[in-house]
Order: sequence, then C-alpha cells, then structure tokens
Amino acid sequence: MCLKVRDIENIMEEYAPSKFKVSYDNVGLMVGDSEEEVKGILIALDCTLKVIEEAKEKGCNFILTHHPLIFNKPSSITSGTLQGKKIIELIKNNINLYSSHTNLDAVYGGLNTMIMKKLGFENYSTMELDSKREPGDNETGIGRLTILDESMSIGDLCRLVKSKLHIPFIRYTGDESWKVNKIAVINGSGEDFFGIAKKLGAQCIITGDTTYHDASDYTEEGISIIDVGHFETEWPAFKMFGELLQEQLKEKGYNVEVIISEKTSRVYKFK
Repeated sequence: MCLKVRDIENIMEEYAPSKFKVSYDNVGLMVGDSEEEVKGILIALDCTLKVIEEAKEKGCNFILTHHPLIFNKPSSITSGTLQGKKIIELIKNNINLYSSHTNLDAVYGGLNTMIMKKLGFENYSTMELDSKREPGDNETGIGRLTILDESMSIGDLCRLVKSKLHIPFIRYTGDESWKVNKIAVINGSGEDFFGIAKKLGAQCIITGDTTYHDASDYTEEGISIIDVGHFETEWPAFKMFGELLQEQLKEKGYNVEVIISEKTSRVYKFK
C-alpha cells in the first residue's frame, strides 16, 4: 500500500494533536508535498545538514524531527543563512520535513511518558494539565511528577539517571545526602515550569538547559536540580517513538522503513 506524506500527517495528528503545542511553538509539515509518496522515514532530533545528507544516503524522502526547523517565520530563504541552506537542500532533493515538538511532549504516550519509563518511574501525574484535553484525559500536559515509595538520596538518584539514560556526566545541585521522594521531570528546557514544580512540592527537578541563577535560587530553597542535558532528556524518548511509529505503519499495512538517525548526536562533548 502506498504511503503518502498526508498519511503520516494524519497519523501524527491523531497521536499528538497540534492543538497541544505551546502557543509559541511551530509543528507539522515544515517543508514538503502532502501528496508525495514516502519511500523511507528518518527519525532525528534536529534537521541538521548532516541529517539531510544521511536521508539522501539512506533513500529517505521524509524526515521526522522533534525540534522544528522553522520556529520563527523567516524573512527570506537563501543559501546565505543556515536555515535557508537547509530548506533549499530539502526542496532540491524532494525531502519532506515534519516536526512534532511540544505537542508530542505533552500527550499520553509522548516523550514525557517515555522518559518516565526510561527512568523507571511508573507512578506519576502531570504537572500542568492542558486545558484543551478531552474529558477523562488526566495526562496530557507538560511535565511529570512522581512520588517514590521510599526516599532516595540525591547521589543515588544521580547514579540512577546516568545508568538509565546511558550518559557519562550530569550536573546537579544540593548535597548528595539529601533525601527526596517527590521528583519532577521535564523534557528538554524545563525552567519555565520550575515554579509549578515547587508549588507541587517537588524536592528535586530533573531537566536540561538550566541556568546558574535559577539553579542557585531553587537549591537555596532546598530543591535539588539535576541537569541531564537537553539532548539527553529527549533523544532516548524520541527514538522510542520512532520504533512505535514503525509498529503503527506495519499495523496499517504500510511497508515503509523507519530509520533511526546515526547522525543525530549531542552538541556538547565531555572530557
């Protein structure tokens, strides 16, 4: 059965409706033709030039990213800017680009859900429920809060996070001996939700992209911050979603391969 771009648009919209994106976000088909046949799908966190080249090499004419290439409306599209260069390269090579960002973070079965599974937190609630959710939906929204049956030290929690996410280093604040049992987890850049986490009684916040002053202030108030990194809180979960998409396509009778990018990598390196 022929898989078209619009079929993936429909699948994505059904799984992670665009209405659940935050107001400033941009999601959906960034570049492409809804009527074009899809021959291969590449899953990547960002649409980098290396990822576009990878799509060409692997015969993928559809790239599904988490982060949108077009976040703010460009004033022009030329090869003189990095964004313009990418858009031109996509169009020249007939590669369609779709992004599912904060809407995919928020929904049941989305990245918030998957990162909790990766960390082994089974019992949790949503920090801020989305006002546009359907009746009976008690999960869609940004951020998750778990309450452990038994308290654990910050030191042990840091070791657990490193082990579950397979990462060499993390940043944390507070004392290793601090005991916590109420933990907030926010994919990517979570500082906008620190106030909500505090109101909910979180004793520790796991996220990425934290800044010095916020980390200092919250630590002074007795809340530990574990900064795992933006990439590290999203790419493991997004890869899981890519595997789920492959299963959904097979169930619908589409024989199109979903490939996990090998060119997607963390920006920061560690020594």
